[in-house]
Amino acid sequence: MKSRLLAGTAAVALALVGAILIIFYANGADQRALASTEPRDVLVVKEAVPAGTPVNDMAASLVIEKVPAAGVSDTALSTLDGKAGTVAAVDLVPGEQLLAERLVAPEEAKESGAVEVPAGLQEVSFQLEPQRVAGGRINVGDHVGIALNFENGAYKAKAEDATTQLTLRKVLVTAVQRAPQAASAETSEDGTNPQDTTLPEGSLMLTVAVTDVDAAKIIFTSINGSLWLTKEPLDAEDNGPRVERKEVVYK
Repeated sequence: MKSRLLAGTAAVALALVGAILIIFYANGADQRALASTEPRDVLVVKEAVPAGTPVNDMAASLVIEKVPAAGVSDTALSTLDGKAGTVAAVDLVPGEQLLAERLVAPEEAKESGAVEVPAGLQEVSFQLEPQRVAGGRINVGDHVGIALNFENGAYKAKAEDATTQLTLRKVLVTAVQRAPQAASAETSEDGTNPQDTTLPEGSLMLTVAVTDVDAAKIIFTSINGSLWLTKEPLDAEDNGPRVERKEVVYK
């Protein structure tokens, strides 16, 4: 009886040892197979990263994985060295390799037009000279105030008077197209030069997200009057609509 029990115990032990050896062999085979593919370290997105996220804030959403050389993209990154000051140009999806072209200067990300139009709004475009667009310093994602101007007046009490009103407030800019600018001598890490006083060249085409009624106001004024924009952050004061004309502008 004891001999049979010992024999059974030994058989179980041998089976366990065999299973462990098989597992070790399989793991070793995987390692040997991976080694034969010349694996490379690649940064892979572990958690979704929204467009515009600074590179310093996305590090926790990335992991380094060994990927067979044949499956590594030509521009895949293995480190974030040298990418300080950049942001995600587009939404990064879990599982994708982090490519160099996905990280751009903040200004490039803004100019890419990757901004979501709020539900219920529509987009309308118009073209203006730089002095009418805060010196051309408007970028995608900014908010603007839009003044409507009429030389012959748009005020019923005195139609012959020129009038101006900052009618549309905190309007979202969804796209900016501008003429190529001559490169400045010095730029900061984000691609801008705060010391550059060179006058901007050419007109700008702006697209904004507004209601259907406000879109009609912009179109009407573009045809029959003129537009002027302010760069208006969301925390800017709004003291209510006021129609400016010669008899009240100094009050």
